[in-house]
Formats: sequence, C-alpha cells, structure tokens
Amino acid sequence: MSSHEQPQSKKNLTKLVVGAIGVVYGDIGTSPLYAFKESFLGAKFAADFAHILGVLSLIFWSVTITVTLKYILLMMRADNKGEGGSLSLFALASRFSHDTKWIAIAVPILGIFAAALFYGDSMITPAISIMSSIEGLQIVAPNLKPYILPITIIILAFLFSFQKIGTGNVGKLFGPIMCLWFVTLAGMGIVNIWDNPYVLKAINPYYALSFFMEDKLYAFLTLGSVVLAMTGAEALYADMGHFGKNPIRIAWMSLVFPCLMINYFGQGAFILSTPEGLENPFFLMAAEWMKWPLVILAAMATIIASQAVISGAFSVTQQAIQLGYLPRMTIIHTSDDQIGQIYVPFINWMLMFFVFLLVITFQSSSKLAHAYGVAVTGTMLIDTLLLGVVIFKVWQWKKPVAIATLATLLIVDTSFFLATATKIVHGGWFPLLLGMIIFILLTTWKRGRQLVLQKFRKESMPVDVFFRDYCDNFTRISGTAIYMYNLNDGIPVPLLQNLRHNKVLHETNYFLHVVIEEKSYVLEDDRISIVNLGNNFHRITIRYGFMDEIDVPKELKKDYIHGLNIDTENVTYFIGRETVIPTSIPGMAIWREHLFSWMMKNASSAADYYNLPSKRVMEIGSRIDI
Repeated sequence: MSSHEQPQSKKNLTKLVVGAIGVVYGDIGTSPLYAFKESFLGAKFAADFAHILGVLSLIFWSVTITVTLKYILLMMRADNKGEGGSLSLFALASRFSHDTKWIAIAVPILGIFAAALFYGDSMITPAISIMSSIEGLQIVAPNLKPYILPITIIILAFLFSFQKIGTGNVGKLFGPIMCLWFVTLAGMGIVNIWDNPYVLKAINPYYALSFFMEDKLYAFLTLGSVVLAMTGAEALYADMGHFGKNPIRIAWMSLVFPCLMINYFGQGAFILSTPEGLENPFFLMAAEWMKWPLVILAAMATIIASQAVISGAFSVTQQAIQLGYLPRMTIIHTSDDQIGQIYVPFINWMLMFFVFLLVITFQSSSKLAHAYGVAVTGTMLIDTLLLGVVIFKVWQWKKPVAIATLATLLIVDTSFFLATATKIVHGGWFPLLLGMIIFILLTTWKRGRQLVLQKFRKESMPVDVFFRDYCDNFTRISGTAIYMYNLNDGIPVPLLQNLRHNKVLHETNYFLHVVIEEKSYVLEDDRISIVNLGNNFHRITIRYGFMDEIDVPKELKKDYIHGLNIDTENVTYFIGRETVIPTSIPGMAIWREHLFSWMMKNASSAADYYNLPSKRVMEIGSRIDI
C-alpha cells in the first residue's frame, strides 16, 4: 500500500510531514543559498532600495503563484491515483484527450519531453546545491578555497552511495535536520528584518511591477535568476507518491514557505545596510559565532536537497519503464509498506557520473547557475500545458475561470522560460542537449517495441488454426507451461519455437499477457481475466498500473484465480529473448534501429522484471528484423 492510500493517523501524518520536509523540500529549501545573490551578480542595476524591493517582490510573487497556486493547490489535484510527475500528468491527460486529434498527438510528446528535461534538473540540482553550500568556506576560512571542489565531489559520492537504503529511511534521518534548517533560515531572516523592516513592503506586487516599468529588459533578464528560488517545485510534484499530497501541503504552508520568504527578506534587509555583502549575503548576514555551524548545516541541507530530485528521477524512471518508454531495469523496493519508495541502481550511478562531470566542468555555483533554469522552466511550462488539458477535459471547469487561470500560469511560465533561454549559450545548452538525448532514447524504445509487436502479430498463428491443424500432432508430456506473450490474441511465438525445436506440448498450457495500464494502480478485482481456449489451454491477462509492483507468481497464487489451481512451484515459464537486427525495412531511421538494438541487448532480464523464479524459466531466442 502506498502512502497516499494509508489511513493517516495524527502520529503517522506527523511522520510523513517530517519525512516530506526531509526529502521533498530539500531542493527548494536550499535556494536561499544562491537565488537572491544571483539576481544581482552581473546585473546592470545597483543594489539600492528600489531594486532590492523589486527583486524581493518578484521572488515572493513568483513562488506564491508558481509553487503555492500552481503546484501545491492545482497540480497536486491532478494526481494519477496519488502519483505525480510529468508522466503521471501525461497519462491522466491522455486518457481524456483522444477525441481531439491534435491534443492526442501533442500530449505524449509534451509529457515525454518534460520527463526527459527532469533528468537534466536531477543532475544540475545536486551540483549547484552542494557546491553553493561548500563555497561558504570562502567566508569562514578563505585558505580552504582550493579544497571546495574536492570536498564537493566527496560529499556527492557519499550522497549517491547512500541511496540504496531507501527514501523512507533517508526521510527519517534528514527530516529533523531540514526542520532545523528551516528554523535557522527564519531566525537569520528575522534578525535582519528587525534591523530594517522596510523590506516587508516588497510583499506589495507594486514593487515588482515598478521594477519592470523602470528597468524593462534588465528586470526581464532578472527572472532568469529569480527562477532559482522555485527550483524543486517539479520535484515535489514527482515525489508526491512517496508521502502523499496532504503531508506535502501541510509542510509547505506551515513551515517551508514562511521560513523561505523570511530568509529572502532578511537577505534584502542585510544588503540594504551592508551593500558590500552582496558577494554572498546568505553566509555574511549570519552572526560570527554561527558561521561555521551554518556551513556544516548548509552542507547537510544541500545533501538533502539533492535527494528530492534523485528520488524523483527514480519515480519517473519506473513510470517510463511501465509505460513502455524505457527498457527493463533493476528496480529495488526499499519499503515493505510504501510501494512508491524505490531505488534504481543504473539511474543512480548515471546521475552520479553526470553530476561529477558538471562540477568538474563548471567549478562554481555561479557558473552552474547559467546552466540551471532552462530545464526547470521548460518542465514547468510543459506541466502547465498538460494541466490545461486536465482543467478543460477532466475537471471541466467553467470556461472563464479555466481560461483566466491557464492564461495567468502560461504568462508566468513563458516569461521564466524566455528569460532562462538567454542562458543557453552560457551553459543552458547542457540540460537541453541532455533532454533531447533522453527524449530520443524514450521515443526510440517506444517505437521499436511497436515494430517488434507488429512483427510478432505477423508471425503469430491464429488459435483456431493451431487447434485444427497442429495441436493434435504433438506428444503431450506431464507438467504445466506458462508462455509469456506481449499480445492478447494468437499463439505465442515462444510456443511455436518450442514445438519447432522440441516437438512436444505440456499437458497444461497458459498464455500469459501482462498489460500495463495508463493509470497508477489497478484494483485487485480488475487485476486478472482468464479465457478458456479448450484443449487444456487458457489465456490469462494480468493488468497492472504503472506504479504497481509487478510480481507474476504472486498473482497466480491468489485465490481469485478462478479455481485453476496453478502450482507455481512446478511450472516452466517460457519467455522470448529477441535479438533485433536493423534492416532497410521501413520502420525507423537506420541509426535509431541500431540504437534500439543496443537498448534491447542491455535491457535487464524479463524473468527479473516479472519476478519469475530463475530456475523455472526457459528463454527461447529469436531474431527480429525491423
């Protein structure tokens, strides 16, 4: 049972809230380390009273509209049976958009590209967050500056090695630390606001509008830095299945949002009285006695910050595999009672490699900030477009309300995307290039699997032909055979190949078809359907949602298997092992066919994916020309 399905007692709810603070809000919670600073560094305007209030007002209203209104209140309503993230939103929107052709085409493309961009965010967040905290050493111990890079790499290595213990355990460990972090943010902010309370005027949106009216282009470009205050919004949506929407909402409204805003306003107040502190206002505004503890706490908080996007990447990967956009990978469930908590080793080590590459290449958080934002704002914009489909097609809001809401969100998201697009030549190309590569991988795998299934359909023999002309021509041997097959009709190709080579049929035969629905979970009553084909043959269909745990033997043991009494300890599972051969046959570009063939070779075993007992599995190889 996933966390969103559990009855939430007060004690359990408190644990989930603290866990959510530890995992979900780490990313956005550490944005004060660099967001306010980057809004002024390199800017063509002075850090005077008007511009400080303008930047603070932009931060306050951007976070309020994008995070609170869009993600916390709206996007989290657009859950797919409790699961969030771009792929969940895409699956939800696609189920209600088939009646409009252009929407039906656009929704999958947008959903898959948003998921691809999320991987770029998952790589840049750990790099910029941890490096920005370790850069605090320049303030407390300038002689340690040469060691910032190696210390950052060591911490990152520790973080990725830690992933295998599971999100829940990470949340238990990190939750209390993040609570201390947010209280510290608020405390630092209050001290400085007390000395200069005029900064609270920035809550008035007039100052943001005035900033745009006075500085126009420079104010617009500043949005590219202001967006750093919102990084992590997509991660909190993607991580919704880990903790449930109520704990995430409670944590944001009661602790995270107030503490973040107090700290930003505190930084503004500090710069008003100490303009030279603009180089690193977060650490410089702290009292002298707390600088060393603050560096240590910031390092711990940024380690946690990276957890939000890493666990989000695991969730997105699982969904992509189940929906048929990625080859099978090893997925380890790290909790006995919360199915959303998973660990994907391949993704973990791939993220670590690229994060190391980013840190070594850019070497400072300010340079990384140039690469940051494009992937985030691109994902946010796509999320808004998909949300529009949900608002009109699923929720069916009244048109005036729907249009006003969507127009507001689109204006905000488009502005942020265009502002960050100016960073493309300064490093923003990296997440975009990475997103394009991942998009090509996702769509190539999906199209390749479609071509393979078309080939299977051509080679598959109709059931009536098999029973009429072939079934009685082979000797029956005792035992039960289960043939795994990706189609819901015809005779499985592995059975025909087995007859071609071994010339025998088992006494009892089952054709097993596993279907992944475009929804998070499938109810137990809808899980299994069985058709008696005669001659001691049955066709079994098992349906899963894309967040369900796949365990075929477990399903076959259940009581509602309609009296078939399958002895799963004494069956032989026959599965196909296809070798894809790229050819000039119309299908995909030849380079994509070679890419798909490589992905097929490196996919994990079907036996592991379906949780089949390895000693009872027989793989039958075949050559597929596409």
